[in-house]
Amino acid sequence: MSNSKEFKPYIPAEKITPEFTVTSVIMGIILAVVFGAANAYLGLRVGMTVSASIPAAVISMGVIRVIMKKNSILESNMVQTIGSAGESLAAGAIFTMPALFLWAKEGLCEKPSLVEITLIALCGGILGVLFMVPLRNALIVKEHATLLYPEGTACADVLLAGEEGGANASTVFSGMGLAAVFKFLVDGIKVIPADVAAAFKSFKGEIGMEVYPALLGVGYIVGPRISSFMFVGSLVGWMVIIPLICLFGPDTLMYPGTDTIANIYAKGGAAAIWSTYVKYIGAGAIATGGIISLIKSMPLIVNTFRDSIKSMKGGKNTSTARTAQDLPMNLILVGIAAMVIIIWLVPAIPVNFLGALLIVVFGFFFATVSSRMVGLVGSSNNPVSGMAIATLLIATFTIKASGETGIQGMTGAIAIGSVICIIAAIAGDTSQDLKTGFLLGATPKKQQVGEVIGIVASGLAIGGVLYLLDAAWGYGGTEVPAPQAGLMKMIVEGIMGGELPWTLVFVGVFLALGLEILQVPVMPFAIGLYLPIYLNATIMIGGVVRWAVDKRKNVDKKTKEQQATDGTLYCAGMIAGEGLVGILMAILAVAGISMDLSGTVNLGNAGGVILMAVMILCLLKFSIWKKKKA
Repeated sequence: MSNSKEFKPYIPAEKITPEFTVTSVIMGIILAVVFGAANAYLGLRVGMTVSASIPAAVISMGVIRVIMKKNSILESNMVQTIGSAGESLAAGAIFTMPALFLWAKEGLCEKPSLVEITLIALCGGILGVLFMVPLRNALIVKEHATLLYPEGTACADVLLAGEEGGANASTVFSGMGLAAVFKFLVDGIKVIPADVAAAFKSFKGEIGMEVYPALLGVGYIVGPRISSFMFVGSLVGWMVIIPLICLFGPDTLMYPGTDTIANIYAKGGAAAIWSTYVKYIGAGAIATGGIISLIKSMPLIVNTFRDSIKSMKGGKNTSTARTAQDLPMNLILVGIAAMVIIIWLVPAIPVNFLGALLIVVFGFFFATVSSRMVGLVGSSNNPVSGMAIATLLIATFTIKASGETGIQGMTGAIAIGSVICIIAAIAGDTSQDLKTGFLLGATPKKQQVGEVIGIVASGLAIGGVLYLLDAAWGYGGTEVPAPQAGLMKMIVEGIMGGELPWTLVFVGVFLALGLEILQVPVMPFAIGLYLPIYLNATIMIGGVVRWAVDKRKNVDKKTKEQQATDGTLYCAGMIAGEGLVGILMAILAVAGISMDLSGTVNLGNAGGVILMAVMILCLLKFSIWKKKKA
């Protein structure tokens, strides 16, 4: 406890430097929209998002220090605070809201309006910040020595090492530019196939890879361990379960299929068997993995909540120093009340009073849990998906018990799940940003306003992104499979109507339980089972590259760490670059503009393999082969 009193931030409380400026706000808004849109596209393709805090910090340093010749670390911090809010809001929104589009495609309801999507995103995001503000003094100041907030501390370290800001920013921009070119070759002019596949007709298995830079980048960032679990999940699905289904039941007509297994395979190959049967096994495994992570975290969650409430009671902030100023409590309470009234009374949001009450109770609970857990274990290990699944189960059962069934009850449950998922994601992100600010000497209330600005900017954009991707390709297909939202949809339908292939779901449940007993991480394996093998194979390639980089001999530890960071920044740039070109492709598809040259030039599988090799070489060029300035 005494450490927090002795701690001196980089910029002392009595020193005033530029922080909340026109430059920082405009740059932050641009990055919030850019990273929000790019992460939305990535999440809808892969089922996971990546943190935008460090790339946003690096880009802001590159522009503010190198281009504008200003030396203001707090201005750069404000940019990353606003910018990272977009990524977190996108993560919460895309895991749930596309379920509404999927029901609309089935003719069960109207598509959610832009007003509905925007209001759900804004209400969830603003509540996430407001719930977190009273916890800042308790968690970040009082427990500075015990809650490390890994991503927040890393972001502060990056900003403090700002002398290399220009060089590091160029690495991010190089990743964005090269990924844009690679993506354009594959999905723009289509001279290189999107996937390289090898089907084993007699065996009925299939393996392959998607030739996309973002997937390679995700694999490098998550590392060899997680990417290998995901790949093994895909191997079990595509090289074990699919061949067994085809072997034992070729003439069987099995629900949810509408034809015999042999005919389904003849028409669509292994991919058709996977989408008809195997993804339900994966859904059961993911849901179980989410619940297991929540149960394992339950003692920590209960203690966290209790300690946070105690700290709030005894940890009121009486200091008037600049670095101790939060948004006033009366404004927080008015804001929370306003958000709840909007959720309850605005017709565009399909949530009744009971739903609004659930949002307040579970929203505050999970915001508190999320804020503390990211301090202990980092954002990447924060069980947001488990919290979302638990909320969805409780909300759906509650709504069904109140007599509201059918599509009205299902859309209400998804709306509640969306708001709470966004609250948990934003609360975790806000905590990391406020930790960064605490270390650097930022003004908390300015950061809190910055978070809200980032949420408003990305909240206004996310509806357009969701509509655009739906109009271009539709959710549930190969381009934007929206895996997490598909899972949420399945859970709600299963509880409301019981129309699920429960045998397949329970196979996934018990497979997950078996993995847990063997102490194999369930979630990455389950995601691998739930997603196509081509996608996970490319993530695995990225993981192998990271493994090779980390395992080199005759390289000192500091150099390895620096090179790994360079690689991570390049990959973050690749993910953003592909996401932005993906959104551009969607705009062109909606406008009916095609640049497809595959009819005249098609490099085939060999072209895909060569492009993958080029992408790996570029990643190595900007990590282990990057020339350092003397």
